[in-house]
Amino acid sequence: MKVVDLDRQTVKQGLAEGSLLLIDVREDHEFARGHIPGSVSHPLSTFDPQAVKALIEADGRRPVFSCASGVRSIHALAAAQQAGLDLHEHYAGAFKDWYAAGEPIEA
Repeated sequence: MKVVDLDRQTVKQGLAEGSLLLIDVREDHEFARGHIPGSVSHPLSTFDPQAVKALIEADGRRPVFSCASGVRSIHALAAAQQAGLDLHEHYAGAFKDWYAAGEPIEA
């Protein structure tokens, strides 16, 4: 399995430039309590690789998975890769890193 860890600055820059699609795989209640601005919710518990593929194709930006601490995003990458999707990037520090750094969040 191929995994590329991205840091906060890379994610922040990609979001600011509009080149990165941040897919948050935390559960709906976690996303509702607070998420990285511009991220989209796609919970791991109901993960559908074909729905992710459709989202990515419709959006056109570079997809990057994110979660709370960097664990579930790895599981999402594994599921996507097993389904034949060429996805390999995730925000290694995830929401906890973003929040701890004092970056803005949406609720």
